[in-house]
Amino acid sequence: MRGHSFPFRQPPPVRQTRRGRGPDQKEQVMTGTSRRAFTLGLSFGALAARTLPLVGLVSHAAAASPAVNLPQAQIRIGRFTVTALADGYADMPYSYFPGRTPEQVEQAARAQFVARPGGVRFLFNQYLIEDGERRVLIDTGPAGSLGQTGLLPQALAALGLRPDQIDAVIVTHMHQDHIGGLVAGGRNNFPSAEIYIDRRDVVHWTNPAKQNAAPEYLQPSFRLSAEVMRLYPRLQAIDGERQITRGISIIDLAGHTPGHIGVRIEDAGQSLIMVSDMVFPVVHPSATDVNFLMEQDHAAAQAMRARFFPRAAEQGALIAATHMAFPGLGRIVSDRGSLRWQPADWAFQA
Repeated sequence: MRGHSFPFRQPPPVRQTRRGRGPDQKEQVMTGTSRRAFTLGLSFGALAARTLPLVGLVSHAAAASPAVNLPQAQIRIGRFTVTALADGYADMPYSYFPGRTPEQVEQAARAQFVARPGGVRFLFNQYLIEDGERRVLIDTGPAGSLGQTGLLPQALAALGLRPDQIDAVIVTHMHQDHIGGLVAGGRNNFPSAEIYIDRRDVVHWTNPAKQNAAPEYLQPSFRLSAEVMRLYPRLQAIDGERQITRGISIIDLAGHTPGHIGVRIEDAGQSLIMVSDMVFPVVHPSATDVNFLMEQDHAAAQAMRARFFPRAAEQGALIAATHMAFPGLGRIVSDRGSLRWQPADWAFQA
């Protein structure tokens, strides 16, 4: 990550409410004392641990229609409200994980009680960041181009928002399940938003020679990337790590794609990093040598995970991951010499 250090402070629990109920429902307030600091980068400098205030997580289901139940979860990071939204899901075949046989992946899924007939269930989580001044959306989901998806507009509507009220969209990389919502229906669906994508991904996914040499399962990503460039002529192809706005920064997590990035949200001594496709269900984080079918550079992806996972576990970083079980919030923890995913606790914290 180009030699930079990135502090991540573990947000302690919890101010929890549940929306959509009657006026007599009381708000529950809990306090806790979990503190840690996390440094992420090619140089992992240590940060002194410090006492932090609580961070709240709110979860409720907003029904956009009788047939659709839309989960939402909110967490506070200083002045920011971060809302996890779901565009839907798809089941990825057990054969989609190079580094393990399909039988090994299925066995691991069964051991974790998450096996599906069609494979490993992938969620498509997006994250809306608000501070009262700007609304920044991280990724836009496959929007019907993959699996049972296309719910993001309804999820935004449940918050009382239209896509044209989003001020910025940060695209972590140009795979179809992260850019589909930008151009669903052949339209510019976020007309008021500044669009940020790493230049390395823009170069890769708009290269005709790369497209001609790519397998069929990557062709939708190339086609959708061309649509993004056509419909968003003012798109900002960004170079390296930078601050998008105060407290929201880009970090370099290249490997999964040439320009794969993460987003750090930090304020008032609290932080969260959205790591996108650094972590996949079932296979991660227990193994860093397992890839996903759509990764172009398996060695680079493995190397990035090999650096990231142990440091995240050591420092107790709170992270958000696109494809982990909703809301995708959790930590990588060390358990008797092995790494595992620990979903973030959000209710009744002591």
